[in-house]
Amino acid sequence: MLDSDLKDQLQAYLQKLTRPVELVAALDDGEGSRELRELLVELTQLSDKVSLREAREPGDRVPSFAIASPAAGHDISLRFAGTPLGHEFTSLVLALLQVGGHPPKLDAATIDRIRALEGDYAFETFFSLDCHNCPDVVQALNLMAVLNPRIRHVAIDGARFQDEVAAREVMSVPAVFLNGEIFAYGRMGIDEILAKLDASGGARAAAELSEKAPYDVLIVGGGPAGAAAGIYAARKGIRTGIVAERFGGQVLDTMAIENFISVPETDGPKLAAAMERHVRDYEVDIMNLQRAERLLPAGDDGLVEVQLASGASLKSKTVLLSTGARWRQMNVPGEEQYRNKGVAYCPHCDGPLFKGKRVAVVGGGNSGVEAAIDLAGIVEHVTLIEFDSKLRADEVLQRKLRSLPNVRVIVSAQTTEVLGDGRRVNALAYVDRTTHEAHVVPLEGVFVQIGLLPNTEWLKGTVELTPRGEIIIDDRGQTSLPGVFAAGDATTVPYKQIVIAMSEGSKAALSAFDHLIRHSAPAESAVAQAS
Repeated sequence: MLDSDLKDQLQAYLQKLTRPVELVAALDDGEGSRELRELLVELTQLSDKVSLREAREPGDRVPSFAIASPAAGHDISLRFAGTPLGHEFTSLVLALLQVGGHPPKLDAATIDRIRALEGDYAFETFFSLDCHNCPDVVQALNLMAVLNPRIRHVAIDGARFQDEVAAREVMSVPAVFLNGEIFAYGRMGIDEILAKLDASGGARAAAELSEKAPYDVLIVGGGPAGAAAGIYAARKGIRTGIVAERFGGQVLDTMAIENFISVPETDGPKLAAAMERHVRDYEVDIMNLQRAERLLPAGDDGLVEVQLASGASLKSKTVLLSTGARWRQMNVPGEEQYRNKGVAYCPHCDGPLFKGKRVAVVGGGNSGVEAAIDLAGIVEHVTLIEFDSKLRADEVLQRKLRSLPNVRVIVSAQTTEVLGDGRRVNALAYVDRTTHEAHVVPLEGVFVQIGLLPNTEWLKGTVELTPRGEIIIDDRGQTSLPGVFAAGDATTVPYKQIVIAMSEGSKAALSAFDHLIRHSAPAESAVAQAS
């Protein structure tokens, strides 16, 4: 099952095990069990510390396997239901290492918070092998299960357990259940999970943030622009902070990246992790999971203030806004009601859950046409709906789309409503903009791909924005507010691309540094003359 190169790499990793690991498999004679048994046997052949036994307890999903260690000192309840290949293979490797005693890359304070959680937590995560957001959730909950014996976690391949997916109405991954009830949808790390479980921890963190000394440059947003700005500012030797709702930003939701110069092919999560590692090589204070809520111009103390949703407040001599953008919503009746119940925004993540079903893609740009092409290989039928009179995607993509037999393209169509039975989507309504006739398309899923919206609502009335909400900047990244700069997808700079956001972030950081030099020089000169 595993090729020789992968086996060699995995064998090297398993040398880091410090205690025995036991794989306990619940199998039958089905094809899925034969596939999983083959994988588990191969793992035992790569390390004498890994053993396998088959044991099936009531309630165990088949095929599935638990990873345990009799030498751990406490019970570890960690299980994979299905064969964790694809994006989840890394989750399997990390689980083996962590159960086997290899220390996690986690700060001591976070480990203490996990171990101090009181109560019993039974987590179940539904994932897709094609989902690039799922591994973060699976790996976070696996590690928490390793550290705290009162935390249990089962990672479930939704494509393998379709009946359970249907019964529990899982229509978006990752979907996390806690003690049988829905806990959260979407990408999460340990910090986000802890914040939901330990409310008092958020108040403590906010108080600690407010006590931080002022920065020379405070960057709001941790995407490509913010990461580049952080590196360029820190290299100037000035006090630099990055406050972000999630480090990596929209890059985390990007599947394939093939136009990042010098890197022929990568994906968003890998690039985001590399960006964070690079930033952490410098003295940059990263404050994650913090959403900016208000920007206050410099007062008598000369400091710009950023107020956060957590209640914390940060001050800085200069501020660099790099809040990026998010998927634009249709804003039609039913969209919000059926979000994660048939309305989705990531075809790579959620597409496998609609295998054999009918779906629509709303949007005829590159992202919409690419989504339709990808989904056509999974679902029964795709209806692509475009508002304009023609598709706007590149011609090479349109040719591929037209070659697919299970895709219908409808142009000059205005989506008017997402319809459902109260539990899930069952149709999409639209109006023909040419004839003004109303139509209803029966289906089970709607994938929205209609562009981006800048994350700038919180800046209205503070810095000058365009009617579309973009931050207006000059060629140096300066906004209408002195000492406040901006970069990336949230600004008026055309072409929303990763490489452009990085260059704009670097330029804005250099402009902020130049601003600091010019505005501190007179005061320093005066001090020198007085002495």
